[in-house]
Amino acid sequence: MNQKVKDIETLSGIVQELKKEGKKIVFTNGCFDIIHAGHVQYLRQAKALGDVLVVAVNSDSSVKSIKPKRPIMPQQHRAIVLSALEMVDYVTIFDEDTPYQVIKALQPDVLVKGGDWRVEDIVGSDIVKEVHSLPYLKGVSTTGIIEEIRKRYC
Repeated sequence: MNQKVKDIETLSGIVQELKKEGKKIVFTNGCFDIIHAGHVQYLRQAKALGDVLVVAVNSDSSVKSIKPKRPIMPQQHRAIVLSALEMVDYVTIFDEDTPYQVIKALQPDVLVKGGDWRVEDIVGSDIVKEVHSLPYLKGVSTTGIIEEIRKRYC
């Protein structure tokens, strides 16, 4: 497995050590199915809010429960692609519909989601003190990419 991709238990220990060193841990989560420029911009903005960026990726079964006909890319591929981005320090995969248990286990300093989430509605905002909803890059989405491919090639 990739050096940046960790199971939640291992990552919890790493995060505890990093916090002892005074590092500010930023956490975000999502499907990250077909990585695009909007994801990259979002992850850069998230990383700028602290020292270490942890990304929790919905497992294939978790994505299927919230998005029909998805994911396009399997969870291991999504984790590998995310881990290749320079701003991402660690990646973990979770099976639940929400990352609440992951957030509870990791206790990050900062919680970040995309602009379609109001801060008070972000899962884990009752655990983490600093919560941000970051703006999206207009006109860029995985759903839009899939629709464009269908229009052109199907």
